[in-house]
Amino acid sequence: MKLIRFGKEGSEKPGVQLEDGTRIDVSSFGEDFNESFFGSDGVDRLKKWLETNADSCEKVSNDVRLGAPSVRPSKLVCVGLNYAKHAAESGMDIPKEPVLFFKATSAIVGPNDDVVIPKNSKKTDWEVELAFVIGKKASYVSKENAMDHVAGYVLHNDYSEREFQIERSGQWVKGKSCDTFAPLGPYIATQDEIKDPHSLNLWLKLNGEMMQNSNTSDFVFDIPTLVSYISQFMTLLPGDIVSTGTPFGVGLGLKPPRYLNPGDTVELGIDGLGSSKQSVKAYK
Repeated sequence: MKLIRFGKEGSEKPGVQLEDGTRIDVSSFGEDFNESFFGSDGVDRLKKWLETNADSCEKVSNDVRLGAPSVRPSKLVCVGLNYAKHAAESGMDIPKEPVLFFKATSAIVGPNDDVVIPKNSKKTDWEVELAFVIGKKASYVSKENAMDHVAGYVLHNDYSEREFQIERSGQWVKGKSCDTFAPLGPYIATQDEIKDPHSLNLWLKLNGEMMQNSNTSDFVFDIPTLVSYISQFMTLLPGDIVSTGTPFGVGLGLKPPRYLNPGDTVELGIDGLGSSKQSVKAYK
């Protein structure tokens, strides 16, 4: 099942994208895609509800804006340097254990919303990433049981302002949390939709030029390891999002480095998770 949210910013409604690409409004199910939904077997309950109610759901035009496919989660946890080749292009050693940082949830926007270069930015960069959504509270979870806590997967562009991130006290969260820096979607694909999350092609184009083109098989730490590891330090709540890192090909790693400018267009996608497109705007 593919979960979407659609409508004007701030008034999105829950929906589902069917196998044939048709989008339907599931507002009459009575729940949005939030912590309560994911934490109460909402995916299975919605799937069962659709068996008898799908035909009566109103169709949603493809022209309607898509919002982030889940209501703002309690946290968005990111993993740094989780692709071996990306660590190399960044001039950093492959980490011995996962590198974690947070991205403010206020950065979350819809998949095709504009990305705004923040005030005083000089080095805004792109990062295509596979993210996963927590479906069951996770605290001190074993690696063997970790996948029981994953509800599904979603495409994420982890925009980053490199000067804020690296050159200003080395506090990554500052360069990761600017408004519009976390477009998610177009949809959350439930776990049964993705046969092997560790063998997915992912790509990103800047103005039509392929910049990132890799596969999640290059992960340093796989998803069960990440769920288990993160849960040793914090409780992951239903609906929380964990972004698994980006492959090589970011602007920081180019020689010379290359960063985003107003008027640029960024397109990205992952096998089974669709694609998204953001227009780059200047801060006003």
